[in-house]
Amino acid sequence: MSGQGSCCAGGDKPSAGAAIDPVCGMTVDPATAKQVSTHDGQTFYFCSAGCKAKFDASPAAYMTAGQKPAGGCCGGKAADGHANHAHHDHADHGHAHAHAVKDPVCGMTVDPQTAKYHADHGGQTYHFCSARCREKFVADPAAYLGEGQPAPPVPAGTIYTCPMHPEIRQVGPGHCPICGMALEPLMPALDEDDGGELAAMTRRFWWLVVLTVPTLLVAMGPHLFGWHLPAPWDAVAAWSEALLASVVVLWGGAPFFVRGWRSLKPWRPNMYTLIALGTGVAWLYSAVAFLLPDIFPEGFRDARGRVAVYFESAAVIVTLVMLGDFLELRARRRTGAALKALLGLAPKTARRIAADGSEADVALEEVQVGDVLRVRPGEKVPVDGVVLEGESHVDESMLTGEPMPVVKAPGDPLTGATVNQDGGLTMRAQKVGGETMLAQIVALVAQAQRSRAPLQRVADQVAAWFVPAVVVVAVLAFAVWAMVGPEPRLAHALIAAVSVLIIACPCALGLATPISIMVASGRGAQHGVLFKDAGAIETLRGIDTLVVDKTGTLTEGKPALAELVILGGQPRERLLALAAALERPSEHPLARAIVVAADGEGVPTLAATDFRSLTGRGVGANVDGSRAALGNAKLMAEAGVVIGADAAARAEQLRGQGATVMFLGVDGALAALLAVADRIKPDTPAAIAALHAAGLRIVMLTGDNATTAQAVARTLGIDEVHADVSPADKAAAVNALCAEGRRVAMAGDGINDAPALAAADIGIAMGSGTDVAMESAQVTLVKGELGAIVRARKLSQATVRNIHQNLFFAFIYNAVGVPLAAGVLYPWFGITLSPMIAALAMSLSSVSVVSNALRLRRLHL
Repeated sequence: MSGQGSCCAGGDKPSAGAAIDPVCGMTVDPATAKQVSTHDGQTFYFCSAGCKAKFDASPAAYMTAGQKPAGGCCGGKAADGHANHAHHDHADHGHAHAHAVKDPVCGMTVDPQTAKYHADHGGQTYHFCSARCREKFVADPAAYLGEGQPAPPVPAGTIYTCPMHPEIRQVGPGHCPICGMALEPLMPALDEDDGGELAAMTRRFWWLVVLTVPTLLVAMGPHLFGWHLPAPWDAVAAWSEALLASVVVLWGGAPFFVRGWRSLKPWRPNMYTLIALGTGVAWLYSAVAFLLPDIFPEGFRDARGRVAVYFESAAVIVTLVMLGDFLELRARRRTGAALKALLGLAPKTARRIAADGSEADVALEEVQVGDVLRVRPGEKVPVDGVVLEGESHVDESMLTGEPMPVVKAPGDPLTGATVNQDGGLTMRAQKVGGETMLAQIVALVAQAQRSRAPLQRVADQVAAWFVPAVVVVAVLAFAVWAMVGPEPRLAHALIAAVSVLIIACPCALGLATPISIMVASGRGAQHGVLFKDAGAIETLRGIDTLVVDKTGTLTEGKPALAELVILGGQPRERLLALAAALERPSEHPLARAIVVAADGEGVPTLAATDFRSLTGRGVGANVDGSRAALGNAKLMAEAGVVIGADAAARAEQLRGQGATVMFLGVDGALAALLAVADRIKPDTPAAIAALHAAGLRIVMLTGDNATTAQAVARTLGIDEVHADVSPADKAAAVNALCAEGRRVAMAGDGINDAPALAAADIGIAMGSGTDVAMESAQVTLVKGELGAIVRARKLSQATVRNIHQNLFFAFIYNAVGVPLAAGVLYPWFGITLSPMIAALAMSLSSVSVVSNALRLRRLHL
């Protein structure tokens, strides 16, 4: 081993040639370990991918204070006997490194190998000296872990992005160089507020309120209530105001100054540029005026000869801006509720069956493709896969929205996070991690929430010149007031300039589009509509033509027994049992449709002997004492079965409805007609009617034959039909419609629909279809029913209307507020705005935008 990766390379080795997992403390054989990592030139071995990921994210967190990166917990050096080694604090995340740890309740030393009492919390195991200590810990873990517990490390390589500028991406946390906002993980997590960001901002805000209120009372008391303190209390009050306001501005406003400074280095001025400039100027001027009043000329003095200070204005502005940031962050957390609800559907563990038949509960992250898992009654299915053994009913309402459970038997697919109800199942994992249906849904919603709509680009273009323009207006306001304003001119000029800078902060402008997109994406997800990007939300409202595929979109996508026509007087149950006996050995889709129908109706299973399969004609066999044949007219002629005129006419009628017709002959006589068809989905007729009512033209493109296509079109009232078309033909047809000036949406579910989905103005994929179709589309309908398009279009229209309202709020506040702050009404009405009122107006604009966007959560779809 040469000391690499082992807990102790020398005298206190766990076993010859073994290593210790530095995360959980388990003994690992380097010769067979699959998870290996190198840090500072040394090799470490891990028991699982989960431990390796934790170590890679923060190696220092799993190395003791005295440990050097040269190897194991003793730095690769031999431990000086057991006693010397045991002095290390090896309680790494609650695990013992083969030695003692501390009971978190009483502090006693406990040996994990012999301790009887244990408890898991936050993914870590803690050990206790007694049952009483364990009970106290379980009742309130936070009381014994304390605020100082390190947060779980972020997985290595986590990508962070800006909620307002999704094109900004980097590895690890930071701040957006455009708007200065804190970056968030690209993929959402169940962590309620991203490591306590919301809680920290809440605490900071309330501290600012506590400090600002007395500052405001001291400053405004003489003006509002006539309070005039005698000496020396007036000096004490003045110093209290200066000190409290300085804490508010320099501590509470520190994030704003940092973001404002960052905006200057790439020259991307934003709302924090104006905030930092306005509050900084107000505080710096006040500090100099308070400490060195004698250096100011007469133009800065009031009638009593004093230089006015604006500590309270700077403090109130910082507090109000922090209030706006707090409300915005809380709103973003609330808009992510739909994602958190989806993430919370997945179970935390899975029961894995090993090759030797033993079973163990493992973390969901450790499940691999091919693992055999057991799902007990009442448990959630851990990952996507297929049933190997057992039968049960599974509640798939989280995926389909349908309350009725679905019967699952060997060979049936299972979707992760669905609920097994009444029977035990054994399954094989096929898709894990980010490949599961649930993970893909979460990823689609997260991507849509952070994408930028075309309307957002308008707001960004305005903001690019808005900030420099506001600075120019502030300078002009200062100059005009300084030249022609009332006495003290310079003081009034400073107030006007600061007020302009504060009221014009473009935070509402920046929020106008993203906050509506985030709310709409979450609302759509709750109703089975997933938007891939913000552009899809905006584009969908304007479509006038809907192009649809037939199979899987209008129809169920698989053959089913549509009708059994009795001709010879025998009971339906016997005829269906005979047909099923003939078709049961076959895997042909038409044969499976008949077998499924028979099984579904519970008809008895009959045995077939002397079975013959006649290519291109059908099948024949002896069943239950009768000679039966099932196939086409040619087979009937060979079997001596006569097809009468009435039967032939009925068969042709069924074919005209898009069905495939098979003749059933029993003992030389025609006994029945079996029509197998891809049935129209039950909800399709109502959906087509609703789309027509919404003013959409419906065009069907299908690779199926013209007879079947026309039959479906007649039933549903489709406006235009194109049959026997290839995938390239579908794309060409969509392009032709676009060239005519139509705004086209394409709905499909198969690989053959992918080119047309990509060619349309907006592609809509059925959630029950292929991954390729969903990748090519901008909208996915989770339940795969066309009626969701009506809801999606209504949501799109409401969202764009909401964005327009938000932009109006943002622009009207600035259009009215900036001239007022500059003092244009003063010559006629004597109206001016103080920096405090300007800050309040700026915050109200943000509150108006956020409140208006949250109305989308109550939209009836």
